[in-house]
Parts: sequence; structure tokens; C-alpha cells
Amino acid sequence: MPDSNSNLSFLHLQLELARLDILLHRQIQRFHQATLPVAEDVDNGRFFMSTNQALALLQRPFGSSYDELNEEEDTPYEEALTDIQQQIAAVVEQADAQQISLRLFQLAVLLDLDRIMLDTFLISIAPQLDPRYGKLYGFLQDDLTRKRPSVNLVLDLLFVNSPERLLALTLFGEESPLLLHRLVTLEAEPGIHRPPLVEKSLYPDEGIVNWLLLGLYQAPQFLKECLSFNPKPAPNLNLLATDMQTQLETLRSNDGFFNLYGRDKLAQQEAATRIAQFTQSPLLTLDLEKAITAAIPAKEAVHVLLRDALLINALPAITGWDVCLTDDAPPPELLKAVHDHPGSVVIISEKKWQARSVPRTRHFYWLEFSLPLTHQRTHLLTHFLEAETAVPPLDIDLLAGQFKLSTEQLQDLVSTARDLAAQNGRSVENQDLFAAARAHSNPKLATLAKKITPRYSWEDLVLPADQVEMLREMVQTVRCRPQVLEEWGIGKKLTASAGVTALFFGEPGTGKTMGAEVMAGELGLDLYKIDLSTMVSKYIGETEKNLEKIFNEAESSNAILFFDEADAIFGKRSEVKDAHDRYANIEISYLLQRMETYDGVTILATNLRNNLDDAFMRRLQFALDFPFPKAPDRLHIWQTLFPSTVPRDPDLDFELMAERFEIPGGNIRNIIVTATYLAASNGQVVTMAHLMHGTRRELQKMGRLVDDRELEI
Repeated sequence: MPDSNSNLSFLHLQLELARLDILLHRQIQRFHQATLPVAEDVDNGRFFMSTNQALALLQRPFGSSYDELNEEEDTPYEEALTDIQQQIAAVVEQADAQQISLRLFQLAVLLDLDRIMLDTFLISIAPQLDPRYGKLYGFLQDDLTRKRPSVNLVLDLLFVNSPERLLALTLFGEESPLLLHRLVTLEAEPGIHRPPLVEKSLYPDEGIVNWLLLGLYQAPQFLKECLSFNPKPAPNLNLLATDMQTQLETLRSNDGFFNLYGRDKLAQQEAATRIAQFTQSPLLTLDLEKAITAAIPAKEAVHVLLRDALLINALPAITGWDVCLTDDAPPPELLKAVHDHPGSVVIISEKKWQARSVPRTRHFYWLEFSLPLTHQRTHLLTHFLEAETAVPPLDIDLLAGQFKLSTEQLQDLVSTARDLAAQNGRSVENQDLFAAARAHSNPKLATLAKKITPRYSWEDLVLPADQVEMLREMVQTVRCRPQVLEEWGIGKKLTASAGVTALFFGEPGTGKTMGAEVMAGELGLDLYKIDLSTMVSKYIGETEKNLEKIFNEAESSNAILFFDEADAIFGKRSEVKDAHDRYANIEISYLLQRMETYDGVTILATNLRNNLDDAFMRRLQFALDFPFPKAPDRLHIWQTLFPSTVPRDPDLDFELMAERFEIPGGNIRNIIVTATYLAASNGQVVTMAHLMHGTRRELQKMGRLVDDRELEI
């Protein structure tokens, strides 16, 4: 049942519409007196106006549609209006005594509507409440199909004096509260192209009408997909870092503008919910990016948000603020609209912006929401996995250290891991978590680089012990970053980022890609291979743009970037003798800079170590030499790469192959693949003849002279 607030608000609205009835009655009387009969010219079938009719129109006051009523005719209407006004005043007095806010009165006060503006709004909403008003409007506009009031009809109803009537056209300017707050919109009737202002029809905001009647909030239809309403904000404090909760507590009594910026969107939304909880008010959120995508002007969307927040006493929040920024600042009119809002406003953006070109009398508070640090990621994963039990225990600390993800990504990660586990009919295991973490890292990188699925383990590597140990040190460096950089504070002064950079150098086929695969498999990270030769452009600045795309997408990928064919860009830096040298050095410096600021693992692979100068080497953390394998190493490679599942002749002599052919592991792999296909087509068993034939084809491909005596068995 409606409460006393709704009852009084509804009674107030009824009385205001009764006042409109009197105005309509008076206007119908004027319309009746002024209606001119129209005759028909039977000769040509056209309508015409007689001389007397034309003279009668000229006798009307300038700007007036009808003659004014005389004093005797108008007195009953004035008395009726006075009586209704007294009844309205009595309802307002009763509401004040009961400390009740009448919604129509609240609308007028909060949006700065004077009596004429409020009457205009009432005229526009009347057909929404009672169909008879639409019929009356059609009658007065001499067109029964026009059930919406025109600007001209509004002026006729509210103004008798002609000069006042014309001056009142300012009511329908863009900066008028009626249009600025989108209480009404002006539209042409169907079939009429570019009508004059007085012929345009008024359409009210249906959401406001619903609020006036029932006191319930309903987003305007044009913004329905962009506005979300939370009547009882209840934040999940587990999603907010402790230091952020402390900052919000410190600011809880401040009345100002809270600018939440950073990449952790879910944490920002929870912070906005927390601020609304502090103010004990609902939360009304506008997705500005979605509004602009839907071709809704930013200024219009923001004004409606602030209007509705005022009416329902909600905290307004704006997400997607970045979309309106130009040179890191919003348009002055948009910033002014936000600043002029009498209550607090929350603005959520990815990057920090500047408040410029608008004088400010209230404070802006800036709160940064970077991606969660490792200890917070551990806390969040523990929270999301609270109901999970696993044997052996889940390695949450390792997962949190390896993947730099947002709060929302971590939440999705756990949901995906549960899906994977359910599909296999078991509880969540570490492999599910790591697979889900990789899936929820940025998938767009795959459109710019080749994703490599790790196939090799430490046992597959054939390298000197020192190189293997260095690879293990790289793995440990990646794993220990949270402790060293965050807990021990090394990242505050001694390093530019949490990134790990390395150079792998050695002849083709010596295992550089395999080494990167082993690292990726050990760390549970995705590996993306980028051919640098495809990134280099002869056009100035294009190489940097190509590299920037890679690194921008990689920022949230938690992936290992493996740049192959680095010789294409990393020649020995020389003196600047011409413009080409200068821009080549710029490309090198740019890549080094992006590597240093990238928080992941970057590996450069080159065939020629001597082409890299000392200044370049100083900017890398690791440099691994992949030497050409000697005979014992080649034998190990043959034995390791040849699958045990492949049928083989007992007389296969890997020692002979290792001693006779000085080729690296990559070529040995190709020979084995060729031999197995040959065996599948003639004999089903791999023999020495198949290996020798595969070797012949590989040597030819390498451009080496083939000595038939070497290929004899």
C-alpha cells in the first residue's frame, strides 16, 4: 500500500492537474470565440480565406493566437485558479508539518524550476497520466492526431498577454532547466520537416513521470542500457586492499569529488559502493563509454545522471570517463556540470586526468587503483577459493606471484578453474588454476604474435651445465620478484620495473626457442614469438609503432615475449653518419626502453653476439650463449628427440649420425621428422636409410654440399 508520502505527493499532483484543467477550460473558451469558419472554393477545389477573415486575424494582438477574454469572462477562471492554489498551499503545509517531501515540489526546488517551467512540465506529462488530455490538446491544436502539446499550445495556456508570451520562448532554449535536465525534449511531428520552434511538440521523460507517481526509480529509456541503480550498496570489503580501505575511511566525512583511477575496475566499483554506503544513499552509475558508443552526447548523459541522483538522493558515479578526455582533460562544460552538482560525485577512469579550465570551490580527491600487488592477489585468490579443498594443497602464492591480474580477472580465473575441474570430474587443482590464469590474461596478443605451446622440459635441453644453471636462475628471478621488489623494497629505487630481460645468442638450431619453451613451461606462462624482421619498417617511426602495439597488448598478458631474428634491428650501433643511422639507433633505444618498462619476461634471440655493443649488454639482466653442439651433445640430442613410440630398426646408429654430421638440434629434429614420414610410406619402420635420406634433404636445404660418401651406411 502507498505510504503517506506517496499519498500526499499524489494528491499534490492531482491538484496541480486540476489547475491545468482550469487553464484548458479557459483556452477552449478563447478557441471557441476565435474560430473562423473556412469556406470552400467549389470552382477550383482549393480552400481560401475571405477578406473579413483576414481582417479579423489582423485585429489580434501581435504574437497572440486568440483574442483575450474580457474581464467578466475571465473572472470565474481567476477565482477557480485562486481556490486551487489555496488547496495546493494546504497540502504543502501539511507535508511540511509531517516532514514529507512532495515529489513535484522536490523536482521544482532541486532542478531550479520556476512556476512557468513547472506548469510547462505538467502540461507535457498530462497525456501520460490521462488520455483525455491528448484529445483536448488535439482539439485546441485543430488536429486531433496531435496528442502532444506544442510549444505554441503551452504559450497559449500559460500566457494571455502577448509580449510575455513571446518572451517566454526562452523556456525552450538549450540552457533552460527543462531541456538541460532533459525533463522534456522538443521533437517535430511525423511528416513535418524542420518546423519552427512554436510548432515543435513536447515529450516528457517517462522515468520522471514514473517517479512522480510511485516514487520508484526507472532509468530513462534512451539511457536504460547505460545506467545501473543499486538501492542498498553493500561493498565486499575483501575486494579492497587494506590501505585503500584506510584511505576511504579517512575521506568518509568529506563532501567532494572522488576520482578513482587505475586498471583495477572491480576494486574501483567496490570503492564507489563503499563511498555510497558511507553516505547512506543509493548508488546510481553511468557507463559513459557505453553512452557515447550509443551516440548519446556525453553532456546530456551526465546531466541526466546528476538530475536523477538529485531526485532520488543517490550518489552519482561515472565509469568510462577516459572516453571524454582530450589532452588528459574533460571538456570544460562537462567538468562544470559535475562540479556544480551539490553532492559528492565518483568518477572512475583508467588514467589520471587533469581538472582544467573550470574555477573550483570544492576539493577533488584522487585515489589510485593499480593492479593488486602480490600479497593482495594471494588474499583475493584465497577469498575466491574459500570453499575449495584440494590434495595436494593449491599453490596460491606461486600463482599470485606469476600472474599480475586485476581483481575481476582473478575472480573470473577461479570460476574458469572450477569449470575445468568440473569437466574432468574432480576438485580444482593447480593445473586448472594456471590454465585459467593464462586464459584470462590478454588474449589479443595472439593477433600480433605467434603463440607457442611449450613442449619441452629440462631433460630435453642439451646445453653446458652453466647455461642450464643460468636458465634456472632466470626462472627463480621471475618467481622471486614479489619478495625482492615488493617485500624487500628493491623495486622502489634500484629497478625501473618488475621485468626480466635476457639475450639468447647462438647459431640457428642451437636451442634458443627450446630454452624459452622450457622456461614458459616451468613458470606456467604463455610464450609468444615475434619475428623482429617483420616489425622493422623503412618508414620513419613505423617500427616504433609496430613494437608499441606488441608491448601495449602484452601489458596485461603475463606472457614471455620471445623476439626472434633480433639481428634485423640490433646491429652494432655505430656513429651517426646520416639520417638512416640516427633513426636506426632511435629504434634500438626505443625497444630497450620498452623492454625495461615491461613487467614481464622479454627474451631477444640473435645469431651474432659480436654485433651487440657493451652499452646494449649493460641494459640486459641475462645473456646466454647457446653453443654449437659437439659430438657427445649431438648424440644426446638424437637420443632425446627420437620418440620412443616410433617403430625403429634395431640397427639405428645414433652415434654414427652424431659423429658424421655436424649439425645443430634444430636440423636434427627436421631429419627425424622427414625420416618418420618416409618410413610410414614404405616399410613402417625407421631405418638408417630413412635417416640418411632425411639428412640429404636437410643438408640441401641448408645449402651445404652433399658428399654421397657421407651418406653411405
